[in-house]
Amino acid sequence: MSETVNLHQTPETMTLHRAVWAGRLMSAFVVIALTADAAVQLFAPAQIASMLQETGFAMDLTRVVGPIILACAILYAIPVTAVPGAILVTGFLGGAICAHLRIGEVGSPPEIISLLLGAMTWGGLYLRDPRVRAILPLIH
Repeated sequence: MSETVNLHQTPETMTLHRAVWAGRLMSAFVVIALTADAAVQLFAPAQIASMLQETGFAMDLTRVVGPIILACAILYAIPVTAVPGAILVTGFLGGAICAHLRIGEVGSPPEIISLLLGAMTWGGLYLRDPRVRAILPLIH
C-alpha cells in the first residue's frame, strides 16, 4: 500500500505553519524572559534590591517569587498546561504592573516590559495552540 505525499502546500497551510512557528518563537521569548527573572530572584537578588525597596517588597520575598515565576514559565512552556500557565503568567505580570502603578511609575520600563510580555504570552499561545484559536477565532 503506497500513499502519495502532497509536496505542494496550500497558501493557507503555509500561512498556518508560519503562524505556529511565530507563536513558538514568541512563547520561547516569554519563557526565556521569565526564567531569567526567576534566576535573578533566586540567585542574584542583590541586583534588584533597589527596585524591590522602591516597590515596597521585602528582599526575603525573592525566595518565594523566584520559584513562582519559574513554575509559571514551565507551565506555559508545556503544551498541555500552556493555557493555565498563560493565565498564571498574566496574573504575575499584572501584579508587577500594579506594583509600579502604586508608586507612581506610570509608563515605566518595567511596566512596559510587563505589558509587552503579557501580550506576547497570549499572542504566542494564540498562534501556536489551535484550542485557543478555536475559542477566539481572530484569524480566518
